[in-house]
Amino acid sequence: MEFSTIPPRSTSKPTPFQVSIPDSEVARLYQHLDLADIAPETYENLKEDGSVGISHAWLSNALRSWKDQYDWRQTEKRINSFPNYQVSVTDEGGTDYNIHFVALFSKNPDAIPIVMLHGWPGSFMEFLPCLDIVRKRYTPSTLPYHIIVPSIVGYCFSAGPSVKSNTTVADVAWVTNSMMIGLGFADGYVAQGGDIGSYLARILGSKFEECKAVHCKFRTLSHKYTIPDTDAAGEAQSTIEETALERTKLSSMTEFAYALEHATRPATIGFVLSSNPVALLSWIGEKYLTWSHQKPPLSVILDAATVYWFTKTIARCLYPYRDALHSPYHELPEYFIHKPLGFSFFPYEIAPTPISWVRSTGNLEWSRIHSEGGHFAALETPDAFLQDIEDFVVSVWVP
Repeated sequence: MEFSTIPPRSTSKPTPFQVSIPDSEVARLYQHLDLADIAPETYENLKEDGSVGISHAWLSNALRSWKDQYDWRQTEKRINSFPNYQVSVTDEGGTDYNIHFVALFSKNPDAIPIVMLHGWPGSFMEFLPCLDIVRKRYTPSTLPYHIIVPSIVGYCFSAGPSVKSNTTVADVAWVTNSMMIGLGFADGYVAQGGDIGSYLARILGSKFEECKAVHCKFRTLSHKYTIPDTDAAGEAQSTIEETALERTKLSSMTEFAYALEHATRPATIGFVLSSNPVALLSWIGEKYLTWSHQKPPLSVILDAATVYWFTKTIARCLYPYRDALHSPYHELPEYFIHKPLGFSFFPYEIAPTPISWVRSTGNLEWSRIHSEGGHFAALETPDAFLQDIEDFVVSVWVP
């Protein structure tokens, strides 16, 4: 397969991986769907504007499509069209994790390694549109990057977290850095992250020598909801930022109840969402609908719910919320990024962060403000997202 030549300096032994859910598991999902009941119509769920959650009509249609039209095997085929691997990585405490990742490896000896880190309710799959652009634009010999997209610990086809001890985002950063070293990138790599991935990228950039630069598109900062006329560097704030900050104000009141549930009662919500695929679809489908600039195709949401369901991800993946409740990584001085930091501003992010606020958390050397795009920018606007990454890397990378 093209783009599958592992760099010669790799010291780990990643093994090729194919997604192949057993027929019995696929059949069991459809049994669940056939038996699923949807709540009766209520005053709230008859609203179509999303102001109080997903609607009865949307969920009813999504369930019909899931049962009658959705084809998981086509999704598997798409995933497997990219080079997939699993590799054993040992964390700081000696625990071994089997980590899944998708990669486009270059044969160019000067290729720049980039690790792209997803969040919740995303997965490695949100980067596939970008990887598709890359493999059409370049050949293995001309690709100027090695692009690594892992399933972070506890997500999808990666193992963990430990059931015997607490796992933190900092622990996962250690695993991620060790994975990159093992793949032959001890001399340096760039970390890109959104959502939970932005926490990982921040820790990598501030704590690990091997990470040479960080690009993020998401911050959670506890500032007052005001922007001065000029930021710390004297630059005029844009109208887009001002408008987006109104979204931040609204989101603070309407969009973060889920995060408190994840952070304070992960066991309970994990049981609830693992018991029924329609419950899972409702929980994460709402986020795809609300956090995107334009509503994504239903197939994208069904892919997200299905891969979480088959891999039993939802109960395993909530630990970052519990950790971040007590460790706000983007605000702690010890995680200030002294290396080159880049930031892409997407106005329909959950809580868009003004550039001036981002500057207070690191050595901001590159930024770009977009007029469209939301929380799932790599899915929504893959061309713009990928261009940002390439422009940032070119501007800051020192061979």
